[in-house]
Amino acid sequence: MKKIAVIGTVGVPANYGGFEMLVENLLTYKQNPELKYQVYCSKNAYSEHPNEYKGARLIYLPLKANGAQALFYDSLSLLHACFTADMILVLGCSCPIYPLVKFFCHKRLVVNVDGIETARDKWSGFAKRVLAFCTKGAVCAADIRVSDNSAIRDYLHEKYTSDSVVIEYGGDNAFSVRDDERLKNHYGLRRGKYAFKVARIEPENNIEMVLKAFTRMPEMPLVLVGNWNRSTYGTDLRTRFANSSNLMLLDPIYDTYELNLLRSNCRLYIHGHSAGGTNPSLVEAMSLALPIFAFDVKYNRATTEGKAYYFDSANTLYDQVQSASDAHLEHVASDMREIARRRYCWTTICKKYEHLFI
Repeated sequence: MKKIAVIGTVGVPANYGGFEMLVENLLTYKQNPELKYQVYCSKNAYSEHPNEYKGARLIYLPLKANGAQALFYDSLSLLHACFTADMILVLGCSCPIYPLVKFFCHKRLVVNVDGIETARDKWSGFAKRVLAFCTKGAVCAADIRVSDNSAIRDYLHEKYTSDSVVIEYGGDNAFSVRDDERLKNHYGLRRGKYAFKVARIEPENNIEMVLKAFTRMPEMPLVLVGNWNRSTYGTDLRTRFANSSNLMLLDPIYDTYELNLLRSNCRLYIHGHSAGGTNPSLVEAMSLALPIFAFDVKYNRATTEGKAYYFDSANTLYDQVQSASDAHLEHVASDMREIARRRYCWTTICKKYEHLFI
């Protein structure tokens, strides 16, 4: 039995973001019975603390997995894993001691570098320098580097002359829900008559840009699900756009039925992410065969193979939504489904990860 330590996430069950969903599915679709996962979890993020979940050992730390505490959270996880695991899967680069631990520990490190964190507007100049230091250390210390997008792979090669294997995310965990009565009675929506977006409410996800575009389209409701109350940025935006009657700004939805009800019945899906690599919410929307309107960056073009709609301002988003015909929306939706079935299935993704651990 080979023990694989997984560090860098809030933990499982997944209730936060992309890395958590990745771990959730690594456990769900595990194919090699000789692998045993141990997952580090933020104790404060869970009301219950079972010792095991889907066959994985759970280890809790009394620290937050995000923000400034992430440096200590990941460092303690890494140190503990050195003495208890055979191999370490690192998700993200928030730990400053990778090279030091690698020198003394000699455990095999697989590092998924995530996106380019220094490109995220939410970080201060000092935070970006710390992240740049941690990223360089992680990339150099890793035995195997994983990029979730071909554009991230190219960046790592150019920046650090380091090779990496591309393993994206699955999206087929999303499922279609047909419940017109609940859609109408609970949300006041009609199938195929609104736009949808789910995202963390952060500047690099271009939330304000999307809201501005849809305030000019009162005939097209926009449902935007996100963590509005997590930051001043989010609360200020919600207050500013609260009087726009066609904007439905909802708090995070963790019930998968409810989330899939809203996104699988929309007319079009808006993806405003400008940083990162392959975003899980995007490939999930593609798996649902939704026509995608994505912010025009190389990561999103790589994910959608250049076959989606792309915007770079509120004006271009407005123009594209207004001019999109039913026939072309159906064509784009069909392309997204074909790409998703070919590239973004969890059984395939998990098999690729397990191959790295052999």
